[in-house]
Amino acid sequence: MSRLKLGAISGLALGFLDGLSAFFVPGTEGMMTEIIAWGTAKGLLTGLLIGLIARSVGGVGSLVLAGVVVGAVLSILAAVPTGSYLEIVPSGIVIGLVVGLIVSKWGK
Repeated sequence: MSRLKLGAISGLALGFLDGLSAFFVPGTEGMMTEIIAWGTAKGLLTGLLIGLIARSVGGVGSLVLAGVVVGAVLSILAAVPTGSYLEIVPSGIVIGLVVGLIVSKWGK
């Protein structure tokens, strides 16, 4: 599978799971639809950007680092309106790292 498609699919799936993880956070009951939607969108955008970066970067370490940076930047931007940095940024970094690993290992 192409790196762009693999990045998009894996980012979409991980972003959706990230949004679902908000079920374990008290006080988010009334916002679950928005949290899942924006988490999925953030994951998809992360995956697409990593897939695009993977076209020019070949090494596993470089792609994982790029994934971490993309995940961190997008998560910080997503956390600005709410100020929930501790709840949003770490999971975004992990998603970027995992998508970077997936794309570097199985992308063609």
